[in-house]
Amino acid sequence: MRPVPALLILLAVILTAALGVWQYQRAQMRLTRQAQIEHAERAPVLALGARAYTLSDVANRRVRVTGRFLQNRVVYLDNRPRNELPGFYVVMALQITPDQVVLVNRGWLPRDLRDRTSIMPYATPAGDITIEGLAQPDPSRAFELGKGGSAPGLVIRQNLDVADYARETALPLQPFVIMQTNDTGDHLLRDWPAPASGADRNYGYMAQWAAMSLILALLGLRLAYRRGRRLTTVPDNFKRA
Repeated sequence: MRPVPALLILLAVILTAALGVWQYQRAQMRLTRQAQIEHAERAPVLALGARAYTLSDVANRRVRVTGRFLQNRVVYLDNRPRNELPGFYVVMALQITPDQVVLVNRGWLPRDLRDRTSIMPYATPAGDITIEGLAQPDPSRAFELGKGGSAPGLVIRQNLDVADYARETALPLQPFVIMQTNDTGDHLLRDWPAPASGADRNYGYMAQWAAMSLILALLGLRLAYRRGRRLTTVPDNFKRA
């Protein structure tokens, strides 16, 4: 094989093999992260007091908090289907103290099929209520082109960022959202899907890069073999001539 093609094939083999190793390492990182999440979920319930918390204090922990829902601070997250039915997630602010508020994803509400802007009735407890749930960085994240569907002031939005909503409303929000799990008689559905690690996708990419690296290596060996055969047959031809 000529030096330049041989070098290019060698570099391609090294590159694809390195990409396969990188995908394997990412899969391991995801599995480690998933194990940490599952460990946090199994930890005892954390009772939140009247103080500020960081996201790292409570991330993926089961928490309990008592407060009062602010019904005028509610956002409906659109395009959240359940069993192929369209619906919303109901995200409402819960006031713990005058200086501490936390967002609660209260659950899923079916959408009125006749009018997508019409909100079906649901109950909101009056007075103090105890909420239990899982602390997450955001209430739910859906694919969105641009941010026009999540603009400030919209009651029905595609996504909701905690920090942006705090600036929009001037509420002293905690930097996380509680995915409510306990029943408060509101008839909202709360069978939250378990978070997936995503490692399977990385393993798939790893297999693709490994296969490509192997194919390139075999191609290089075949070309080298054919080149070697040609070089060994040339002297014999000269001898017969």
